Amino acid sequence: MRNKTFAAAALLAAATLTLSACGSGNDGRSSVSVVSEESDSGKAATVLDQPFDKPDLVLTDTHGEKYDLRAETKSHPTLLYFGYTHCPDICPTTMSNIAVAKKALPKAEQNDLRVVFVTTDPDRDTPAELGKWLKGIDPAFVGLTGDFSTVQAGARSVGISIEPTTKDKNGKVVSVHGTQVIAFSPKTDGGYVLYGEGATVDDYTKDLPKLVEGAKP
Repeated sequence: MRNKTFAAAALLAAATLTLSACGSGNDGRSSVSVVSEESDSGKAATVLDQPFDKPDLVLTDTHGEKYDLRAETKSHPTLLYFGYTHCPDICPTTMSNIAVAKKALPKAEQNDLRVVFVTTDPDRDTPAELGKWLKGIDPAFVGLTGDFSTVQAGARSVGISIEPTTKDKNGKVVSVHGTQVIAFSPKTDGGYVLYGEGATVDDYTKDLPKLVEGAKP
Protein backbone atom coordinates (compact mmCIF):
# COMPACT_ATOMS: atom_id res chain seq x y z
CA MET A 1 0.00 0.00 0.00
CA ARG A 2 1.13 3.49 -0.76
CA ASN A 3 1.31 6.70 1.15
CA LYS A 4 -0.57 9.29 -0.87
CA THR A 5 -1.25 12.96 -0.35
CA PHE A 6 -4.54 14.35 -1.67
CA ALA A 7 -6.05 17.80 -1.96
CA ALA A 8 -9.27 17.49 0.04
CA ALA A 9 -11.39 19.29 -2.54
CA ALA A 10 -10.20 17.00 -5.32
CA LEU A 11 -10.72 13.95 -3.15
CA LEU A 12 -14.26 15.04 -2.41
CA ALA A 13 -15.03 15.17 -6.12
CA ALA A 14 -13.29 11.89 -6.88
CA ALA A 15 -14.94 9.95 -4.08
CA THR A 16 -18.30 10.05 -5.85
CA LEU A 17 -16.94 8.09 -8.81
CA THR A 18 -16.70 4.57 -7.39
CA LEU A 19 -18.21 2.78 -4.42
CA SER A 20 -18.06 -0.60 -2.74
CA ALA A 21 -21.11 -2.70 -2.00
CA CYS A 22 -20.37 -4.83 1.03
CA GLY A 23 -21.12 -8.46 0.27
CA SER A 24 -22.64 -7.73 -3.13
CA GLY A 25 -20.01 -9.32 -5.32
CA ASN A 26 -18.29 -5.99 -5.97
CA ASP A 27 -14.64 -6.32 -6.94
CA GLY A 28 -13.61 -4.58 -3.72
CA ARG A 29 -11.49 -1.91 -5.34
CA SER A 30 -10.88 1.28 -3.43
CA SER A 31 -13.82 3.66 -3.46
CA VAL A 32 -11.61 6.73 -3.72
CA SER A 33 -9.84 7.53 -6.97
CA VAL A 34 -6.18 8.55 -6.79
CA VAL A 35 -5.89 12.27 -7.40
CA SER A 36 -2.20 12.76 -6.76
CA GLU A 37 0.50 10.68 -5.23
CA GLU A 38 3.86 11.44 -3.72
CA SER A 39 5.80 8.30 -2.95
CA ASP A 40 5.56 4.56 -2.63
CA SER A 41 6.48 4.29 1.04
CA GLY A 42 4.62 1.11 1.91
CA LYS A 43 2.33 2.93 4.37
CA ALA A 44 -1.39 2.35 4.63
CA ALA A 45 -2.12 5.95 5.53
CA THR A 46 -3.24 8.58 3.08
CA VAL A 47 -2.31 11.97 4.53
CA LEU A 48 -4.56 14.80 3.33
CA ASP A 49 -2.84 18.08 2.64
CA GLN A 50 -6.13 19.90 3.33
CA PRO A 51 -7.91 18.19 6.24
CA PHE A 52 -11.67 17.78 6.21
CA ASP A 53 -13.84 19.52 8.77
CA LYS A 54 -15.49 17.07 11.12
CA PRO A 55 -19.07 16.43 9.91
CA ASP A 56 -21.75 18.49 11.63
CA LEU A 57 -23.83 15.46 12.58
CA VAL A 58 -26.33 15.13 15.40
CA LEU A 59 -27.61 11.55 15.41
CA THR A 60 -28.88 8.89 17.83
CA ASP A 61 -26.49 6.61 19.71
CA THR A 62 -26.98 3.01 20.83
CA HIS A 63 -28.67 4.18 24.05
CA GLY A 64 -31.27 6.15 22.12
CA GLU A 65 -29.68 9.43 23.17
CA LYS A 66 -28.80 12.40 20.98
CA TYR A 67 -25.13 12.42 20.01
CA ASP A 68 -23.48 15.55 18.62
CA LEU A 69 -20.42 14.26 16.78
CA ARG A 70 -18.45 17.50 16.92
CA ALA A 71 -19.20 18.20 20.58
CA GLU A 72 -18.72 14.65 21.85
CA THR A 73 -15.43 14.03 20.05
CA LYS A 74 -13.90 17.51 20.38
CA SER A 75 -10.19 17.33 21.27
CA HIS A 76 -10.26 13.52 21.18
CA PRO A 77 -8.47 11.43 18.55
CA THR A 78 -11.36 10.09 16.48
CA LEU A 79 -11.77 7.41 13.81
CA LEU A 80 -14.94 7.74 11.73
CA TYR A 81 -16.42 5.03 9.52
CA PHE A 82 -19.68 4.75 7.57
CA GLY A 83 -21.04 1.22 7.16
CA TYR A 84 -23.82 -1.14 8.22
CA THR A 85 -24.25 -4.08 10.58
CA HIS A 86 -25.61 -6.55 8.02
CA CYS A 87 -22.43 -6.25 5.95
CA PRO A 88 -20.80 -9.70 5.79
CA ASP A 89 -17.26 -8.62 4.99
CA ILE A 90 -15.67 -5.17 4.82
CA CYS A 91 -17.46 -3.42 7.71
CA PRO A 92 -16.91 -6.05 10.42
CA THR A 93 -13.35 -6.63 9.26
CA THR A 94 -12.55 -2.93 9.41
CA MET A 95 -14.06 -2.49 12.87
CA SER A 96 -12.43 -5.65 14.19
CA ASN A 97 -9.02 -4.58 12.89
CA ILE A 98 -9.33 -1.27 14.73
CA ALA A 99 -10.57 -2.99 17.89
CA VAL A 100 -7.60 -5.36 17.97
CA ALA A 101 -5.12 -2.56 17.31
CA LYS A 102 -6.69 -0.38 19.99
CA LYS A 103 -5.86 -2.98 22.64
CA ALA A 104 -2.15 -2.37 22.05
CA LEU A 105 -2.49 1.22 23.26
CA PRO A 106 -1.93 2.19 26.90
CA LYS A 107 -5.22 2.24 28.83
CA ALA A 108 -5.35 6.03 29.04
CA GLU A 109 -4.98 6.34 25.27
CA GLN A 110 -7.62 3.67 24.70
CA ASN A 111 -10.02 5.71 26.81
CA ASP A 112 -9.16 8.89 24.93
CA LEU A 113 -9.72 7.38 21.48
CA ARG A 114 -13.17 7.69 19.93
CA VAL A 115 -14.17 5.18 17.26
CA VAL A 116 -17.46 6.18 15.65
CA PHE A 117 -19.49 3.87 13.38
CA VAL A 118 -22.29 5.65 11.48
CA THR A 119 -24.81 3.36 9.83
CA THR A 120 -25.59 3.69 6.14
CA ASP A 121 -28.64 1.45 6.65
CA PRO A 122 -30.70 3.29 9.29
CA ASP A 123 -33.95 1.48 8.45
CA ARG A 124 -32.52 -1.76 9.84
CA ASP A 125 -29.77 -0.46 12.11
CA THR A 126 -31.80 0.68 15.09
CA PRO A 127 -29.95 1.82 18.23
CA ALA A 128 -30.51 -1.63 19.73
CA GLU A 129 -29.17 -3.43 16.66
CA LEU A 130 -26.13 -1.17 16.51
CA GLY A 131 -25.46 -1.71 20.20
CA LYS A 132 -25.71 -5.48 19.93
CA TRP A 133 -23.40 -5.58 16.91
CA LEU A 134 -20.75 -3.26 18.33
CA LYS A 135 -20.78 -5.03 21.71
CA GLY A 136 -19.33 -8.06 19.96
CA ILE A 137 -16.50 -5.95 18.53
CA ASP A 138 -15.73 -3.31 21.17
CA PRO A 139 -18.40 -2.01 23.59
CA ALA A 140 -16.61 1.34 23.75
CA PHE A 141 -17.17 2.01 20.04
CA VAL A 142 -19.86 4.60 19.34
CA GLY A 143 -22.70 3.56 17.04
CA LEU A 144 -24.90 6.22 15.44
CA THR A 145 -28.09 6.08 13.41
CA GLY A 146 -30.56 8.63 12.09
CA ASP A 147 -32.24 10.00 9.01
CA PHE A 148 -30.55 8.68 5.88
CA SER A 149 -30.35 12.04 4.15
CA THR A 150 -28.58 13.48 7.19
CA VAL A 151 -26.09 10.61 7.26
CA GLN A 152 -25.54 10.89 3.52
CA ALA A 153 -24.83 14.62 3.73
CA GLY A 154 -22.40 14.08 6.60
CA ALA A 155 -20.54 11.40 4.69
CA ARG A 156 -20.39 13.55 1.57
CA SER A 157 -18.81 16.38 3.54
CA VAL A 158 -15.74 14.18 4.10
CA GLY A 159 -15.59 12.80 0.56
CA ILE A 160 -17.45 9.54 1.20
CA SER A 161 -20.46 8.68 -0.95
CA ILE A 162 -23.23 6.39 0.24
CA GLU A 163 -26.41 5.29 -1.47
CA PRO A 164 -29.80 4.09 -0.19
CA THR A 165 -30.00 0.34 0.37
CA THR A 166 -30.99 -1.75 -2.62
CA LYS A 167 -31.45 -5.43 -3.42
CA ASP A 168 -28.80 -7.27 -5.40
CA LYS A 169 -29.52 -9.86 -8.11
CA ASN A 170 -30.08 -12.48 -5.42
CA GLY A 171 -32.61 -10.35 -3.59
CA LYS A 172 -30.25 -9.56 -0.73
CA VAL A 173 -30.40 -6.06 0.74
CA VAL A 174 -27.04 -4.30 0.43
CA SER A 175 -25.69 -0.88 1.28
CA VAL A 176 -23.36 0.72 -1.24
CA HIS A 177 -20.90 3.03 0.48
CA GLY A 178 -17.35 4.29 0.59
CA THR A 179 -15.14 2.15 2.79
CA GLN A 180 -12.63 4.65 4.15
CA VAL A 181 -11.78 5.28 7.78
CA ILE A 182 -11.00 8.93 8.49
CA ALA A 183 -8.79 9.91 11.42
CA PHE A 184 -9.42 13.28 13.09
CA SER A 185 -6.70 15.05 15.03
CA PRO A 186 -7.22 15.79 18.74
CA LYS A 187 -5.27 19.01 18.21
CA THR A 188 -7.28 20.54 15.36
CA ASP A 189 -10.34 18.24 15.05
CA GLY A 190 -9.53 18.10 11.32
CA GLY A 191 -9.77 14.86 9.35
CA TYR A 192 -6.21 14.57 8.14
CA VAL A 193 -5.56 10.86 7.58
CA LEU A 194 -7.50 8.32 5.55
CA TYR A 195 -7.36 4.52 5.46
CA GLY A 196 -8.79 2.27 2.77
CA GLU A 197 -10.39 -1.12 3.23
CA GLY A 198 -7.01 -2.80 2.76
CA ALA A 199 -5.62 -1.42 6.02
CA THR A 200 -4.63 -4.27 8.33
CA VAL A 201 -4.44 -4.78 12.08
CA ASP A 202 -0.70 -4.21 11.85
CA ASP A 203 -1.25 -0.93 9.98
CA TYR A 204 -3.56 0.40 12.67
CA THR A 205 -1.40 -0.96 15.49
CA LYS A 206 1.59 0.91 14.10
CA ASP A 207 -0.27 4.15 13.40
CA LEU A 208 -2.64 4.55 16.35
CA PRO A 209 0.04 5.78 18.81
CA LYS A 210 0.73 8.64 16.41
CA LEU A 211 -2.90 9.32 15.64
CA VAL A 212 -3.82 9.69 19.31
CA GLU A 213 -1.18 12.42 19.52
CA GLY A 214 -2.41 14.15 16.36
CA ALA A 215 0.83 13.32 14.55
CA LYS A 216 1.24 12.11 10.98
CA PRO A 217 1.65 8.33 10.70
